[in-house]
Amino acid sequence: MLKYLVVFVYSNASWARMIKVPEDRASAEAVMLEHLGGSLESIYWEVETASAYVIADLPDSVSAAAVITAATKTGAFKEVHVHEVLNQDQLRDMIALAQSTDRVYRAPGQAAIERDA
Repeated sequence: MLKYLVVFVYSNASWARMIKVPEDRASAEAVMLEHLGGSLESIYWEVETASAYVIADLPDSVSAAAVITAATKTGAFKEVHVHEVLNQDQLRDMIALAQSTDRVYRAPGQAAIERDA
C-alpha cells in the first residue's frame, strides 16, 4: 500500500455547516478510503487555515486521484491536494536508485558544460 497526505481546504459554507451540524468527518473519510481499497491512518486539523490533513493508505495513484475527484465534486472544498509520501526506507531506496542512474544517464548538453568548465 502507498502512503498519501491528503489536504482538504474547506469552503466557508462547509465550515458554517460543520459548526451547525458537527458530524464526525473522520468516519466519512474512512468510509470513502475503504471503498477505494485504502484505509485512514489519521486526520488532523490545522488551526491557521482550518484545513484537514489526512494520512491514508491507498493502493495506487488512480485511487488517490479518485479521492480528489470525489471530494471536489461535493463543492465542500476550496482545494483538495493529494501527495504521495515516502517513509525513511523508501527514501533510502529512492536515493540509491537515483545514484544508480549515474552510469546510464547523461543530461543533454552535459558534454558542452564540461568542455566549457
